[in-house]
This record gives sequence, structure tokens and C-alpha cells, in this order.
Amino acid sequence: MATLRLDPARTRLISGFVDTYLRLNGQEMQVFQEEIGKLEETEREDVMQIVTSWMEQGIEQSIEQGLQRERSLILRLLTRKVGNVPDRLQSQIDQLPIAQLEALGEALLEFASLADLEAWLVVQG
Repeated sequence: MATLRLDPARTRLISGFVDTYLRLNGQEMQVFQEEIGKLEETEREDVMQIVTSWMEQGIEQSIEQGLQRERSLILRLLTRKVGNVPDRLQSQIDQLPIAQLEALGEALLEFASLADLEAWLVVQG
């Protein structure tokens, strides 16, 4: 792919496909590393740039999945603590940045009712 000199958008499209459908096992990864070692420095840098973009995409996906799991956990805890959380409040919670989401995770331990959640969201908002 590095030798094709594709524009960045096409490179991302193809690398996304490869990453999704053509995962390397341990032996294939070893062969890949050996082949990279045979490349000239310029080609090696191009290949590593593509690999780095795959890693960045994987990291971003992992962060987003972790954030979704944290939101899901907090909503389950809120439901157990104060009862059913209305959709409008769930939407507000979905918009919270990670720091506020973590703060909500701690604050909910002190909530006695849905009104406490609403008040907390107003203060944050």
C-alpha cells in the first residue's frame, strides 16, 4: 500500500478494510516485521505511517468503547439508586465529558432521588 502513493482518504479506507477483515496471527505478524526490515528507510517510514494510523484508530475505538461502558454502568447504577432515568436526563448524561462522567459516578452514591440527579446535572451544565 505504501508504494501505491494513494491519497490519505483512500489509504485510510483500505487500511480500515485490512484491519477489520485481514487480521494477522502471530506467525503472519513475524513475517510482516521481517518484510518491513527488508525495506529501504523511506519505504519503511511510509509503511510505519500506515501502521501507526491503524494503531491510532484502534486506540480511538478502545477509548470510545470504554466511555460507552462507563456511561452504561453509571446509568445502571443510577437506575438502582433513584429509579428509572428519563430519556432527557440520559441524553444529558450521554453528553458529559469523561471528567464529569467520573464525577457523576462518585456523586450518585449520595443521591436519594431523581431530583438529586437533576440538581447535579443543572450545576454541571
